Amino acid sequence: MIAAHLAPGPAHVQEHADGLPPARRLWAMAALMTGVSMASLDTAIANTALPALAQQLHAGAAASVWIVNIYQLAMVATLLPFAALGESIGYRRVATAGLALFTLASLGCALAWDLPSLVAARLLQGIGGSAIMGVNTALLRAIYPARLQGQGFGVNALIVAVAFAVGPTLASLILSFASWPWLFAINVPLGAVAWVLARRVLPDNDRSPHALDRKAALYNALAFGLLILLLGDAAHGASAARLGLETLATLACFALLLRRQRGQAAPIFPTDLLARPLFALSALTAVCTFAVQSLAFVALPFHFEATLGRSPVETGFLLTPWPVMVGVMGPLAGRLSDRYHSGLLGGIGLLALCGGMLALLVMPAQAGALDIAWRMALCGVGFGFFQAPNMKAIMGSAPRERAGGASGIVATARLSGQALGAALVAWCLVLSPLRGTFDALAIAAALALIGALVSFARLGLGRPAA
Repeated sequence: MIAAHLAPGPAHVQEHADGLPPARRLWAMAALMTGVSMASLDTAIANTALPALAQQLHAGAAASVWIVNIYQLAMVATLLPFAALGESIGYRRVATAGLALFTLASLGCALAWDLPSLVAARLLQGIGGSAIMGVNTALLRAIYPARLQGQGFGVNALIVAVAFAVGPTLASLILSFASWPWLFAINVPLGAVAWVLARRVLPDNDRSPHALDRKAALYNALAFGLLILLLGDAAHGASAARLGLETLATLACFALLLRRQRGQAAPIFPTDLLARPLFALSALTAVCTFAVQSLAFVALPFHFEATLGRSPVETGFLLTPWPVMVGVMGPLAGRLSDRYHSGLLGGIGLLALCGGMLALLVMPAQAGALDIAWRMALCGVGFGFFQAPNMKAIMGSAPRERAGGASGIVATARLSGQALGAALVAWCLVLSPLRGTFDALAIAAALALIGALVSFARLGLGRPAA
């Protein structure tokens, strides 16, 4: 029975306008969501395990940060080129290649013998994860029929939220019973199974007649890589000369990219899609919202431990209501987005997120666990109510033949927002170690309000297509 569902056939070879049959859809989602969860987990796992990794590799704190930074930088720099490549050679081929590289790079991480070898393997792991995430939402659009695409995006939001929630706990459990290489070795069997499954069940798409512009891909990688580097250095108080040089280099690479793409029908940096008001406003809303999430999850551990006197273990539990409620609300919001305007749902969600951030900001120092939990849960409800509808708005406002470019923007907006949020927290802590976390939460509340206003502004633009 299973073999019959997995056997190659016309539904496997070509994307259907009405999605895949239910049985094949289930297997396709299993393969794709395994890859998405691994790519998401490895960010949270590495963040949590960084002190242990630095100690066991005999590396300094500043140098060991590259274990995290190189992964994020590699992903952001290559997301849009992989999305464009998916339009040219097929999303399935890009996703399966990404799964293979991610799995092999995870094995390389597990076998690393020092910091440079681990950083090199993490670079390859980030590139593999980028290939998966770059075409993820384009594949969701091909897997689900038009009437159920909101549900598909809701499932995606649920998987990412669960991975985000269990990542720190999983890292702590692994380090309690095994050495650090097992943090990465756990991906190898999962990745191998997902790769075999993905090759057989993921749908293919009509190929774009436009070949990948390699020079534009290089300019894109340099521009976004330098942008992430600039944000990090600015937040940590790098010298004015260094920041000035990085700013000029970043602007020069973006200028070269835009000049190279001028007149192209399917540009890697999708200026054709960003010219559509609904698409551009949805992408801007995503950047604001993921910056809020990053601001909160970087600042709140400092706030709970330094200001409220909580232990690291208590802090982990206190953070949990947010991702749990995102997981609960994601599928519900996805279903509602099939009936109601994404601008309305996103705006309501971001107003709730803003209210939750303000409630955390004015929380008394003597707040109990329940006082903290309901505030975190409110933030999670708001974030979860926004995510799936906004993803549907981005994908639905792009033509089907440009689903790859739209998918790349979904992932780029998420990671760029997270990088911006982390940089803003570091900047606040550099400016004022005592008030830094309060300032970061205030910025998060302001960004949530801006995101809500931008989301409501989409109401006059009509509903996105399925």
